[in-house]
Amino acid sequence: MKLVFATHNDHKLKEVQQLLPKSIQLLSLKDIDCFDEIPETGTTLEENAKIKADFVTKTYGLNCFSDDTGLLVDALNGAPGVFSARYAGEQKNDKDNMVKLLSELKGANNRSAHFKTVVYLNLKEDSYTFDGIVEGHITHEEHGNGGFGYDPIFKPNGYDKTFGELPSTTKNTISHRGRAMAKLVEFLKNKEL
Repeated sequence: MKLVFATHNDHKLKEVQQLLPKSIQLLSLKDIDCFDEIPETGTTLEENAKIKADFVTKTYGLNCFSDDTGLLVDALNGAPGVFSARYAGEQKNDKDNMVKLLSELKGANNRSAHFKTVVYLNLKEDSYTFDGIVEGHITHEEHGNGGFGYDPIFKPNGYDKTFGELPSTTKNTISHRGRAMAKLVEFLKNKEL
């Protein structure tokens, strides 16, 4: 079965490829010659994931899923949230986003945060959503150079290393995206496609 993952992010694509069963041929936006920057105009993670998946399904007529992820920091009333990727500006620079977040948390005692991923799937004219959450806290400085996004400053509860330090196999098992994708994979297996 062919399934499009509506992303231009190679890191996300690689992470998701490791999670899906071999029976699913995962296609990226590049694979279907979609080079459009799909505008994420939603006010929630769910809306943004739906916008991206719907764009691909309507434009290309393909089964597709998309995700949107946000880092929600308690001391910042849930920011950066839906704006996580462009927190420091439209250039979507991971380093700039981390610097801004650490600066805004300077002196904050409460550093609790959680990542949330919402996956939106369009499959055979039906739509489904799956989500995953991982609780943790924001460190005072970057640790590790693995992963992407805020990984070097997010330490999941129960671990003494950030997502930037943990092996990808561990991160994929416990992460927000890993949990949402596990629900998607389980759903696809039960659909007997």
